[in-house]
Amino acid sequence: MQVNDKPWLGQLADVDLRLLRVFQAVADCGGMASAELELNLAMSTISRHVKDLETRLGLVLCRRGRGGFALTPEGEQVYAATRQLLAATEVFRSSLHDIHRRLGGDLHLALFEKTATNPQSRIAQALARFRGQAPQVNLHLHVGPIGMIERGVLDGQFQLGIVPEHRRSDSLVYDDLFGETMQLYAGQDHPWFEARNQSLDWDALRRQPLAALGYHSPNMALTHQRQLDRAATASDQEAVATLILSGGYVGFLPDHYARVFVEQGQMRAVAPRVLRYDCRFSAIHRASPAPLRVTELLRQALREAHAAGQAAAGGW
Repeated sequence: MQVNDKPWLGQLADVDLRLLRVFQAVADCGGMASAELELNLAMSTISRHVKDLETRLGLVLCRRGRGGFALTPEGEQVYAATRQLLAATEVFRSSLHDIHRRLGGDLHLALFEKTATNPQSRIAQALARFRGQAPQVNLHLHVGPIGMIERGVLDGQFQLGIVPEHRRSDSLVYDDLFGETMQLYAGQDHPWFEARNQSLDWDALRRQPLAALGYHSPNMALTHQRQLDRAATASDQEAVATLILSGGYVGFLPDHYARVFVEQGQMRAVAPRVLRYDCRFSAIHRASPAPLRVTELLRQALREAHAAGQAAAGGW
């Protein structure tokens, strides 16, 4: 739906890029009120910027009112194009830094959740090493599900991602970093909390209400492989833990993340020698074009930090 008879179709100016960045932040945050903190702007200013962009483009980009915030069909298309454009401008900026042999600009790294408590993870050590080598780089960390990270790396929103491997794409390059052990847990109000481990196996688990992740992941791959039925679907591992703590479900969690609940007597690992699985985490980047110098530096820091950690631990 057009909002004027002469929509802008000319060359991009700096003001247009600023308005597009505001619009992307609003769409990412799900509304203008939620974008206030992200943009450090008053909601009235954000609203005016979005209105100015709509006037410039001759399109209605979003609906806002009592029914909540939602992008229009035209807004969805402009949002997708905006992400591509702003990612491309960042690649251009980083390319100039490469040309001048100066490590600067912005670098976006996306992480799968709950990696900070994993003793095998050396992401923090890698970032410290990278910071020492490239102090002028503005590093941005993002946390999200696997699909969001993979899509973000592929479309240039993130230069690197760290995800548990579940399926490989020919469009991505994978650097193996560290592992993780997933164990089955039951809450203190669940019948399996006091059950004897010897009587519990995969067949018994098929008869129990299971809380599991609802997107492509090693967790979903396991449920298909073992023919397990999900009684509850979770968007992340925090949600799985909450369902386990309810006493109505069992579910798989990283052993390092579940440790605090176990120590507090709120849940326990069930048949830990049988009802478990392992997965590997890899750093991913686009196969083409080749990574820029600053991206390659962080990639190297991740590989070296995890190799040093593996050597110190005597192998995993």
